[in-house]
Amino acid sequence: MKETVTLVTCKDRAQARRIATALVREKLAACVNILPGVTSIYAWKGKVEEGAETLLIVKSRGALSKRLAARVRALHSYSVPEVITLSIASGNPDYLRWIRESTR
Repeated sequence: MKETVTLVTCKDRAQARRIATALVREKLAACVNILPGVTSIYAWKGKVEEGAETLLIVKSRGALSKRLAARVRALHSYSVPEVITLSIASGNPDYLRWIRESTR
């Protein structure tokens, strides 16, 4: 698998910063963007819920996706955190190389 983008929603900015920092420090991610102010509408336990969340956009490698997801689950407060990984079809070759070089 090639380079990837993983989406993770967090309960607040503080949780998002903790998770993002851990992923980059542990070289599971080259970069994590934190986008506050996301409104999520979702089905949960038979009800439609709405809540404010913070979205992480995590840049990494596909080979690390299972470890990355496990680490997010270990650090996250949600019983079922969103961890969705998408393959990057194409991009700036220098940036993609940087992702590979910045992760292990």
